[in-house]
Amino acid sequence: MAQAQTAPREVMDIRQASEYLGISGDTLYRYASEGFIPAFKLGNRWRFKKSLLDAWMDEKSGVKPSAPAIVTPKQKKPAGRAR
Repeated sequence: MAQAQTAPREVMDIRQASEYLGISGDTLYRYASEGFIPAFKLGNRWRFKKSLLDAWMDEKSGVKPSAPAIVTPKQKKPAGRAR
């Protein structure tokens, strides 16, 4: 029986986050305990915020957020004389 794929929730538990990241739950638990991956504890259980995991993956993979385009004038004003 095929399991229906659902979109990841914003806050995920170990199982959901490990599935989302494609790593084992044991590895994810170790990463969270060591502070290697963004996570927080709710009660005694680890929770993972999807937006923070996405930002963490972007940072670790070298993806930089797109910076706004800098518009430069095509022609500079003539420089004034020194007084």
